[in-house]
Formats: sequence, structure tokens, C-alpha cells
Amino acid sequence: MMEKQNQIEQNVAQVRGELVKAALRAGRNPEEITLIAATKTQTSETIRAAIAAGISVCGENRVQELTDHLEVSAYEGAEIHFIGHLQTNKVRQVVGEVDLIQSVDSIRLLDAIDKQAQKRELVQDILLEVNIGHEENKGGVLPEDLPNLVAYTEELAHIRLRGLMCIPPADSAEDDLRGFFAQTRQLFVDTRNKIGNNNPNIDCLSMGMSGDYPLAIEEGATMVRVGTALFGNRPPIR
Repeated sequence: MMEKQNQIEQNVAQVRGELVKAALRAGRNPEEITLIAATKTQTSETIRAAIAAGISVCGENRVQELTDHLEVSAYEGAEIHFIGHLQTNKVRQVVGEVDLIQSVDSIRLLDAIDKQAQKRELVQDILLEVNIGHEENKGGVLPEDLPNLVAYTEELAHIRLRGLMCIPPADSAEDDLRGFFAQTRQLFVDTRNKIGNNNPNIDCLSMGMSGDYPLAIEEGATMVRVGTALFGNRPPIR
């Protein structure tokens, strides 16, 4: 385990170094960018090792893994974000258990989250996921439908919209990736300007993963979701 801890510490340092370089290239303050450790398929011990190495936010993709890790307090010392596809029938296991749900993309899901948050007497922070590449069979609201979904969030008392998230098409060339990230950032700016007199709650733009997070930072991301670059290739899904 000590060897694994050392490797994770080295990986965290390397990713943070690349994060800083990307921010400085764009004339940005590196402290404005949050590194999220995407912990899909990782063990509780690995999650604890990442937090010990300085990770302050963990991102989970699967509800069952989230609940398993919560049962053994694996995330102690870090925030938890849910970054995967969330089914409405799993909402009760997530609302109030995570600090931010990043993957909200429909009125039906918004209603389910709001209802569960009301039951738990809390306000759930969320991001709206944008299908910036107009990909079929992929989650996310289409860019042209985003304003209506944003407006709907304003009607819900137990949801607080914090910003946007996107996952560009996986096979995109660098120029295309930059374009997708830039388009999402413009949607983010437009959303913030149109809601609640430039609502200060709209401060999260989650873009970029292990293969493209420096580009995402250069194009305005405030959060990057990094898994493989921190942990190596994922173990097989159980």
C-alpha cells in the first residue's frame, strides 16, 4: 500500500503541475481551478490514499459505488460530487449525500431531485450537463434547449444551480475539443448573465478529463475531472 500511496502522490503532483501550467498559459489563477479525482471502480483504500495525497474533491460515476464508499467513510476529508448518469429511481441515494450533482439533464430528473431534497429539508447544488457535441445516445441537454432547463431550475425551491458540465465527443481532434469547450464556456457565461441578475451562485464550469484537461483549463474550466492520470488504467468494473 505504501508503494501505491507514493505513486498516487506522484501522480497528483504531476497533474497539479500540468493544471498550473495550463492556467498560467491562459493568464488564469490556478487556485480558481478544482481538481476532481474521478474515482470510478477505485477501492476505498485508493480513495483514502488520494485524499491523503491532497485531493479535496472526489467524483463518483456509479450510485452503488458511492453508497459502498459512504458506508465505510472512504471520502472523509473531501467533498463528493456525483458525475455519472443518474437515474430518477436512484436519486434518493444521492441527494443530500453529495455536495454537487454534476449530471442533471432533464426536467424529470430536476423534479425528482427537488422532491427528494424537500423531503430531506435541504437545497441540493447541481450542474446542468450539456450535450455539446449533439451526440445521439449520450446524456446531456442540447445547447439550444439549455435556456428552458435553466429557467425551470429557477422555479424549484430545493435546487441551486451552480453552473454547467460537458463531455465532448471522445474522438475529437484538439481544435474540435477547443471549440466544444469554448462553446460550453459561452453557454456558461450566457446562463450566468441571464439568471438572477448575474447570480453569483453560477460559478462552476466542469470540463475536461485525463486526456484533455489542460485544454479545458485554457478554455475556462473551473473544475476538471481526472481519473486515469491519477490512478492509472481503471480496474475492471465489478
